Amino acid sequence: MGLFDKLKPLTGPYKDESRNLIYELLFCDDIELYKKNTTQKDIAPWNILFADKPNSGELQKLIMDENTESRVRLLAYLKLRSAGVEVEARQLEGVIVEVALDDGLDVLASFRDGTARYINHSEKMIIWETTDQTSSTLTTQLFRDSSSIVQRIGPWDKPRLPHPPKGKVRISFLVSDGIYFGEGEINSFFSEPLAAPALQSATALVQYLTTRSEG
Repeated sequence: MGLFDKLKPLTGPYKDESRNLIYELLFCDDIELYKKNTTQKDIAPWNILFADKPNSGELQKLIMDENTESRVRLLAYLKLRSAGVEVEARQLEGVIVEVALDDGLDVLASFRDGTARYINHSEKMIIWETTDQTSSTLTTQLFRDSSSIVQRIGPWDKPRLPHPPKGKVRISFLVSDGIYFGEGEINSFFSEPLAAPALQSATALVQYLTTRSEG
């Protein structure tokens, strides 16, 4: 899928360039962007991911290793797909919810390994690198609800869309075989039968992370 191999300009929803960079990196669909912003390129797993000639065996090892971070696993899947290697379908590794409010974009990125990123419309950010019982429970529920959606839709086969416009909600699923997503109006999408459980779970996770960051 060469359409993701091009370095995208860092135009994004935020005034702060660093927030736009973090926003782009959340989707794990641009290895060149990771390469440009990684200092230790010669150590694992980056030397495997950034190799000019993909090593399918090493990439598969990264995917199969239970200790591999979700974002690294997604990049390994991407590298294999870009090399024309068939990958296992519908393996969900990340969920991103974007809510485009009047005064900015709220973004939650939750990953299967329990880590998360939350960028508030005010551009304040929470980086969640640890896990606890509550966050693990909330993440598990979000992935359970999201997996139900992934099983009923298919991957997007075009370049990733820009961030959603004001008044829209988009939920993207970072999956082994590409990005899946759904989008709707704020005032109706949260009650849409297929999307509502995942959106409610995402809201609960955001509320918990916000409470923890303020504690």
